[in-house]
Amino acid sequence: MSKITIKSGKGEITLKKSSRYVGLKSKKPVTDRDAVKKEVLSNLGGFKIVTLNKDGKTIDETLDEVRKEKEVEVGTHVYYVPGMSQRPMVPTGEIYVVFQEDVSEEEQMLILDEYNLQMVERRSSDRIILKVTDKSPNPLKVAAALQKTSLVKMAEPDLDALVEEYEFSEPFDTLYAHQWQLRNPGFITDVQWTTKKGADAKIVDAWARLGNTGSDKVVIAVVDNGFDINHPDLVEKVHKPFDLWSDSSQIEMGDSRFTHGTPCASVALAVSNGVGIVGAAPAAKFMPVSGTSFSLRATEKIFDYCIDNGADIISCSWGTTDSAFDLNPMKIAAISKAAREGRNGKGCIILFAVGNDDLDYVSYYAAHPDVIAVAATTSKDEHADYSNRGREVTICAPSNGDWPITAARASWDEGISWETGEYRWWRDGRSRGSNYKHFGGTSSACPLVAGVCALILSANPELTAAEVKEILTQTADQVGGPSEYINGHSLKYGYGRVNADKAVAEALRRKDSGNEPPVVDDSVIAAGRGIFRFQVRRQEPTGYGVQIGAFAEYGNVLIQAEKLESLFDAPIIVSINELNGKTVYKIVVGAFEDKDDARTLLNRVKDQGINGFIRAIKDLA
Repeated sequence: MSKITIKSGKGEITLKKSSRYVGLKSKKPVTDRDAVKKEVLSNLGGFKIVTLNKDGKTIDETLDEVRKEKEVEVGTHVYYVPGMSQRPMVPTGEIYVVFQEDVSEEEQMLILDEYNLQMVERRSSDRIILKVTDKSPNPLKVAAALQKTSLVKMAEPDLDALVEEYEFSEPFDTLYAHQWQLRNPGFITDVQWTTKKGADAKIVDAWARLGNTGSDKVVIAVVDNGFDINHPDLVEKVHKPFDLWSDSSQIEMGDSRFTHGTPCASVALAVSNGVGIVGAAPAAKFMPVSGTSFSLRATEKIFDYCIDNGADIISCSWGTTDSAFDLNPMKIAAISKAAREGRNGKGCIILFAVGNDDLDYVSYYAAHPDVIAVAATTSKDEHADYSNRGREVTICAPSNGDWPITAARASWDEGISWETGEYRWWRDGRSRGSNYKHFGGTSSACPLVAGVCALILSANPELTAAEVKEILTQTADQVGGPSEYINGHSLKYGYGRVNADKAVAEALRRKDSGNEPPVVDDSVIAAGRGIFRFQVRRQEPTGYGVQIGAFAEYGNVLIQAEKLESLFDAPIIVSINELNGKTVYKIVVGAFEDKDDARTLLNRVKDQGINGFIRAIKDLA
């Protein structure tokens, strides 16, 4: 009985058995038993909630063994509501029963005898409280069986759970109502401007599901320039700052040329302090990494710093679409290293903005296969016309293009003045406070998704970077017309607009089910799961092709192989080798005897905005 559906309150709930926790009543401390690993709650429904040393056994087998111990009075499974909450629920053993009218007491006693139940209290002629005995089935099974009995009108098991104590309430920051990207009511407060109701990232719903605004154990690194770390929405959150240009922890501030990092960081994680705005993950720690650079050495230093100093998420609202600044293999490797080795091997979650050039290809950084490439939509749920498009777009998120985002402003930000001097920091010239400004672009969409990733990790910190990306794509809301999507993916929107609430629900679901994903649509290719047609032949180590990249995730190999074969109608060669104890997949398009033929294909590859270089196939081994 891994799941059971019972009537409760005014409806039905489906409960799933926890694979981690059980409840015990014991004549001596539960932690004195060898089978008990840890006590996690001292009293829930009269039980001690513990984890067990399963030693390869199932939770059922282990609990059955513990129940046989002399000092154990009662052992019960712990349950939760999948997809809704990870709050543990324990059946206390009592069942509230309401019989149909005219059912006699003698008939009622037959029910007690059939299930070996004991009467605790009679409330009226048709209402009684029963209790299971050591000869009774599980109280949930008893209640479910009674609910199907013609004599019974209602049978509800008594379940105990931790109450919320109203610890979560929506932020009361003064500009919170202006932040339509968190929850879009269909209008902009204080101006006559209509938006599309529900065209938001569902952040507030995700907070409600979590019961809080995220975990302070999650660290978001924002890599940018122009951080005002004294800003009231950021100052309390700064964690292990690093300035690339000074090679120190002292963040340089005050240069009017650099102001971009402050609003970007605030969209992701501005603290909820009753003043100004609030970020998508206001409890997360803020790791400012100041100084962006095309330099190979600087790129390696940026991502190595994030790995070495505990960044969970790396948000980058910068990049380039200039072909002169394409990523070389060493920069690709630096990003891949963070995605593979960060978070003690679970991988840093890396996000890049796709760029604001209105092009049919994305920034070269965003095109990296280990990256979450973020495009932008508007407050009317439409594609923002500046947002770059392409096959590499992972997901989109609300930003400007209709009405802008309200974000933090660096104290030295001079704004954008028109001749009248009224524009400055606000689109309509109407000030909402000197510490804030209107903001937008994919620069704003990217950290918003970074904040969503922080909420996902708050729900389930054991997820890998690849699993977080998978959850984002699986739970996104498709916006735009159905014709925009091919196999679930749109060149404009990626897999759709980010839905924080669905993403958090899926993270919670996986937390207690061993991270096994549900059956999903074609987007499961991102995890290397699904049904695929292969044609495998041995490739002789001769000739030349165009190497596209080296990948650590098998799902990325499937994505790239399918894309490249359809684009160039050429054979796809995959070299599988070990590097530093890790499996590495290198993908090459084409197999030509003549190097000039490979060079012709390379030009076609670059015309599609894809990075590549000529590779002698013999060198793949």
